[in-house]
Amino acid sequence: MTTKNKLMIAGSAVLAFVLLTGFRGGHFGGPRDPERVKQMITWRLDDRLEDLKASEQQKQALHGLKDSLFEDGKRLFEENKGARTQMLDQWESANPDSNAVHALVDARMDAFRAFAHKVADAALQAHRILSPEQRQQVTANVREHMNAR
Repeated sequence: MTTKNKLMIAGSAVLAFVLLTGFRGGHFGGPRDPERVKQMITWRLDDRLEDLKASEQQKQALHGLKDSLFEDGKRLFEENKGARTQMLDQWESANPDSNAVHALVDARMDAFRAFAHKVADAALQAHRILSPEQRQQVTANVREHMNAR
Protein backbone atom coordinates (compact mmCIF):
# COMPACT_ATOMS: atom_id res chain seq x y z
CA MET A 1 0.00 0.00 0.00
CA THR A 2 1.42 3.35 -1.01
CA THR A 3 1.78 6.30 1.34
CA LYS A 4 -0.83 8.18 -0.70
CA ASN A 5 -3.36 5.37 -0.18
CA LYS A 6 -2.61 5.23 3.54
CA LEU A 7 -3.17 8.99 3.84
CA MET A 8 -6.44 8.76 1.91
CA ILE A 9 -7.67 5.94 4.15
CA ALA A 10 -6.66 7.83 7.29
CA GLY A 11 -8.35 10.99 6.00
CA SER A 12 -11.52 9.07 5.15
CA ALA A 13 -11.55 7.51 8.61
CA VAL A 14 -11.22 10.91 10.26
CA LEU A 15 -13.98 12.35 8.05
CA ALA A 16 -16.27 9.42 8.82
CA PHE A 17 -15.62 9.77 12.55
CA VAL A 18 -16.37 13.50 12.46
CA LEU A 19 -19.57 12.98 10.45
CA LEU A 20 -20.82 10.14 12.59
CA THR A 21 -20.07 11.75 15.93
CA GLY A 22 -22.37 14.55 14.87
CA PHE A 23 -22.24 18.28 14.85
CA ARG A 24 -22.98 19.26 18.41
CA GLY A 25 -24.58 22.58 19.11
CA GLY A 26 -24.80 24.60 22.27
CA HIS A 27 -22.18 25.91 24.60
CA PHE A 28 -19.26 23.67 25.47
CA GLY A 29 -20.51 20.91 23.18
CA GLY A 30 -23.83 20.42 24.96
CA PRO A 31 -26.98 19.66 23.00
CA ARG A 32 -29.42 22.41 22.09
CA ASP A 33 -33.15 22.24 22.55
CA PRO A 34 -34.56 21.79 19.03
CA GLU A 35 -37.56 24.02 19.75
CA ARG A 36 -35.25 26.81 20.94
CA VAL A 37 -33.16 26.45 17.79
CA LYS A 38 -36.32 26.57 15.65
CA GLN A 39 -37.46 29.72 17.44
CA MET A 40 -34.09 31.41 16.87
CA ILE A 41 -34.21 30.50 13.16
CA THR A 42 -37.76 31.85 12.96
CA TRP A 43 -36.74 35.16 14.56
CA ARG A 44 -33.83 35.52 12.16
CA LEU A 45 -36.01 34.70 9.15
CA ASP A 46 -38.64 37.19 10.33
CA ASP A 47 -35.95 39.89 10.57
CA ARG A 48 -34.78 39.14 7.03
CA LEU A 49 -38.31 39.11 5.67
CA GLU A 50 -38.98 42.50 7.27
CA ASP A 51 -35.83 43.87 5.61
CA LEU A 52 -37.12 42.52 2.29
CA LYS A 53 -40.59 44.00 2.88
CA ALA A 54 -42.04 40.56 2.14
CA SER A 55 -45.79 40.20 1.72
CA GLU A 56 -47.82 38.00 4.08
CA GLN A 57 -48.12 35.42 1.30
CA GLN A 58 -44.34 35.35 0.83
CA LYS A 59 -43.80 35.11 4.60
CA GLN A 60 -46.17 32.15 4.88
CA ALA A 61 -44.57 30.33 1.94
CA LEU A 62 -41.01 30.88 3.22
CA HIS A 63 -41.94 29.88 6.77
CA GLY A 64 -43.43 26.69 5.33
CA LEU A 65 -40.11 25.93 3.62
CA LYS A 66 -38.24 26.67 6.85
CA ASP A 67 -40.52 24.43 8.93
CA SER A 68 -40.25 21.54 6.48
CA LEU A 69 -36.46 21.77 6.30
CA PHE A 70 -36.18 22.09 10.05
CA GLU A 71 -38.17 18.91 10.65
CA ASP A 72 -36.15 17.02 8.04
CA GLY A 73 -32.89 18.30 9.55
CA LYS A 74 -33.98 17.42 13.07
CA ARG A 75 -34.85 13.90 11.92
CA LEU A 76 -31.48 13.59 10.17
CA PHE A 77 -29.53 14.47 13.31
CA GLU A 78 -31.70 12.19 15.45
CA GLU A 79 -30.82 9.34 13.09
CA ASN A 80 -27.15 10.18 13.61
CA LYS A 81 -27.44 9.28 17.29
CA GLY A 82 -28.10 5.66 16.33
CA ALA A 83 -25.29 5.73 13.79
CA ARG A 84 -22.85 7.03 16.41
CA THR A 85 -23.82 4.20 18.74
CA GLN A 86 -23.34 1.63 15.98
CA MET A 87 -19.96 3.12 15.05
CA LEU A 88 -18.84 3.08 18.68
CA ASP A 89 -19.96 -0.56 18.95
CA GLN A 90 -17.77 -1.39 15.96
CA TRP A 91 -14.87 0.56 17.43
CA GLU A 92 -15.13 -1.32 20.72
CA SER A 93 -15.34 -4.68 18.98
CA ALA A 94 -12.26 -6.90 18.90
CA ASN A 95 -12.93 -7.46 15.19
CA PRO A 96 -14.87 -4.55 13.69
CA ASP A 97 -16.98 -5.49 10.66
CA SER A 98 -15.62 -3.34 7.83
CA ASN A 99 -18.70 -4.03 5.69
CA ALA A 100 -20.98 -2.78 8.48
CA VAL A 101 -18.81 0.32 9.01
CA HIS A 102 -18.79 1.16 5.31
CA ALA A 103 -22.53 0.51 5.00
CA LEU A 104 -23.13 2.84 7.94
CA VAL A 105 -20.98 5.58 6.40
CA ASP A 106 -22.73 5.13 3.04
CA ALA A 107 -26.18 5.30 4.65
CA ARG A 108 -25.35 8.52 6.52
CA MET A 109 -23.79 10.11 3.43
CA ASP A 110 -26.91 9.18 1.42
CA ALA A 111 -29.11 10.76 4.10
CA PHE A 112 -27.01 13.95 4.13
CA ARG A 113 -27.04 14.05 0.32
CA ALA A 114 -30.84 13.70 0.24
CA PHE A 115 -31.17 16.52 2.78
CA ALA A 116 -28.78 18.72 0.79
CA HIS A 117 -30.98 18.18 -2.27
CA LYS A 118 -34.04 19.22 -0.24
CA VAL A 119 -32.20 22.37 0.82
CA ALA A 120 -31.32 23.09 -2.82
CA ASP A 121 -34.95 22.55 -3.87
CA ALA A 122 -36.13 24.88 -1.09
CA ALA A 123 -33.66 27.54 -2.26
CA LEU A 124 -35.06 27.23 -5.78
CA GLN A 125 -38.59 27.58 -4.40
CA ALA A 126 -37.53 30.65 -2.41
CA HIS A 127 -36.09 32.09 -5.61
CA ARG A 128 -39.51 31.75 -7.26
CA ILE A 129 -41.30 33.23 -4.23
CA LEU A 130 -39.17 36.38 -4.00
CA SER A 131 -39.37 39.24 -6.46
CA PRO A 132 -36.32 40.10 -8.60
CA GLU A 133 -35.66 43.12 -6.35
CA GLN A 134 -35.85 40.98 -3.21
CA ARG A 135 -33.53 38.39 -4.75
CA GLN A 136 -31.09 41.16 -5.60
CA GLN A 137 -31.17 42.32 -1.98
CA VAL A 138 -30.58 38.76 -0.74
CA THR A 139 -27.68 38.41 -3.18
CA ALA A 140 -26.11 41.65 -1.92
CA ASN A 141 -26.43 40.46 1.69
CA VAL A 142 -24.88 37.09 0.87
CA ARG A 143 -21.99 38.71 -1.00
CA GLU A 144 -21.40 41.10 1.88
CA HIS A 145 -21.38 38.17 4.33
CA MET A 146 -18.98 36.19 2.11
CA ASN A 147 -16.56 39.13 1.84
CA ALA A 148 -16.60 39.69 5.60
CA ARG A 149 -14.92 36.36 6.20
